[in-house]
Amino acid sequence: MNVARRAYRSLTVGWLAARVFVSYRLHGWRTRRLPAADAERQLAALHRRNAERVFHTATSRKGLLIKVGQLIGARADIFPDEYVEVLSRLHDTLPPRPFPVVRRAIEDELGRKIEDVFAELNPTAIAAASLAQVHRGRLHDGRDVAVKVQYPEIEEIVQVDLRNLRLLARVAGWLLRDYDFASVVRELSENVPRELDFINEGRNAEKSAANFADDKDILVPAVYWEHTTRRLLVMEFMEGIKVTDATALRSAGISPNEVVRLLSESYLRQILTHGFFHADPHPGNLFIQPGPKLVIVDFGLAKQLSPTFVHGFIRLNLAMMTADRAGLAQAFRDLGFRTRRDDDAVFDALGETMITRLSRNGELNRDRSQVWELQERMMRIIRENPIVSIPGEFLYIGRVLGLLSGLSAQLGADIDLIAVLRDQVPAEAAEAPGSA
Repeated sequence: MNVARRAYRSLTVGWLAARVFVSYRLHGWRTRRLPAADAERQLAALHRRNAERVFHTATSRKGLLIKVGQLIGARADIFPDEYVEVLSRLHDTLPPRPFPVVRRAIEDELGRKIEDVFAELNPTAIAAASLAQVHRGRLHDGRDVAVKVQYPEIEEIVQVDLRNLRLLARVAGWLLRDYDFASVVRELSENVPRELDFINEGRNAEKSAANFADDKDILVPAVYWEHTTRRLLVMEFMEGIKVTDATALRSAGISPNEVVRLLSESYLRQILTHGFFHADPHPGNLFIQPGPKLVIVDFGLAKQLSPTFVHGFIRLNLAMMTADRAGLAQAFRDLGFRTRRDDDAVFDALGETMITRLSRNGELNRDRSQVWELQERMMRIIRENPIVSIPGEFLYIGRVLGLLSGLSAQLGADIDLIAVLRDQVPAEAAEAPGSA
């Protein structure tokens, strides 16, 4: 990527951020005297325009912009319907690279012609994501495979995007001084480059498969190492229904409630029991087979948690479930949260937000305004006493919690995730929540 292309990419991202920011400021000024219903209609139209702007920029520039859009598109519990509807398309409808480009990349990695390794390889991609695309094929021994091919030049694109995000984080931190954007960018800077190493991804997949070896309802595709390199991953092909396709799930006789429960139990087990979890849980990486059974793919981003962190997170959840305010504040501190002043109100608000996102009693699936009201109150408290340090592991656990509440809302499921959480807390931790 030459200097001109890098500069153009940076200008494109900066222009997008500026247009979105200014459009909402202008909307607030233009509609301040309008009736509430008219202002709401105009706001919905603005949401859609801005979502389309993000979608267009992400699909044309690719890279990390796609990951940002995918995250928004998976959060039906928080973001406006217009953003979810538009950006959820990023989970499975990205324009793939032309097959001749893919063919060259595969052959460069294999050091051989495609025909020497694959009996068949469909030139039409079955999935295209931010860093790579996937084609279905068959090896000469008859095994059906999914072939994940990294895009040419993607490593340099990622580095440019990270620089852009660091700049945007500094600007956002200057405009919105009470929010810690830098920690998010630091975590991306540390982990996204690891997603470019498919050897690392294959090892993560095998570790997760071993953790679930005794669970017939959680499936992870096998890795075929003899054809895998740092930029090419060949793995077992598994069929499945996209986790957010409620119509297809019901047609297959699969209850959305069963899906949300299975998904919740699997991720809570990963965090609370295994201490190792799949940290890129957008709907494009999760599929359902009859049973139901959960198929998890794309382990480019996985997090290993220390025993100390796992124990602290368990104590945090026990404190939330028992309304132990002092224990809640201490658990947040033990995990590494720090606020400008020593005041438990911030931790109370954070705990209440987590409970509301997971609890059926909060009517999250039916009345998103309750969550928005709670978050506004939490933000007021945080503005008075900002959080100055957030542990990186918690950012990814937050994504998992967001996935669970977002999917529950999107599928219209009626599951009390707090009850699921309570069932997954290890018995020995529940018996001795204050133990070291």
